[in-house]
Amino acid sequence: MTESQPVTPQEFPPTLREVMLRGRWIGVLLLCLVVAGVFAWLGQWQLARAIDTDPPAPGATEQVRPIDDVIEPGQYLPEPLGGQKVTTSGEWIAEDFIVISSRFNEGEEGYWVTGQLRVADRASIAVALGWAPTRERADAAAAALARQDASEVELTGRLIDDEGVELPPADDIFALTRMSPAALLGQWHDVERLDVYRPYLASLTAPEGLVDIHSPAPAEKSPINWLNIFYAAEWAIFAGFAFYLWYRLAKDAWEREVEEFEDARA
Repeated sequence: MTESQPVTPQEFPPTLREVMLRGRWIGVLLLCLVVAGVFAWLGQWQLARAIDTDPPAPGATEQVRPIDDVIEPGQYLPEPLGGQKVTTSGEWIAEDFIVISSRFNEGEEGYWVTGQLRVADRASIAVALGWAPTRERADAAAAALARQDASEVELTGRLIDDEGVELPPADDIFALTRMSPAALLGQWHDVERLDVYRPYLASLTAPEGLVDIHSPAPAEKSPINWLNIFYAAEWAIFAGFAFYLWYRLAKDAWEREVEEFEDARA
């Protein structure tokens, strides 16, 4: 019986390729593939929404449409319909002509007179009727409108998003500086179980004593959303980083083994 030969010590450290082909790092690579696949899907999802394949036709907002064909009470105004010209009819609520300050008309600061137009039995829309350069003229116009006989009126105007609510000054808690149907609702009468349109209507023609509100057609928007394209590029970078992370971890493990091998030989 011959004696067993002594084990020859390893003379060369493992290569980076040998380390990467080990089961542990193959498993990490598969995990990175899954993560990169998720990032790639998110990038594709963002890219698909970056280009509007069915943009509104040029000048679509200038075609007057019945308001019921555009939006219902309580709904948010879709972005392509901002500034859309619509027509509606209803009756004014005499107690709800409210003045809003800090309104600019072609660069000049003044006031808006607003009203609650009851367009159905329990549905209303906030309307900006016209502009006045002074508070006295705005109050006088609001008082004159409140004295009118309650009869049905027809209005044409632009649908514009709620400007949001702002805290009133401490000396006048009912003062308003933004056109917000939500804020106006807090001062309206007969609002129990009332459906209110989220956007407001900027009337194209002002009543007597007021100036027409300057509301030009909205600018035509590009069908390309560059922000979404930027997000899609970010997801692609994240997907590439997943592979880089796997490479960096495997290389660190290989470098540690090489250092240990050299230390052992020394």
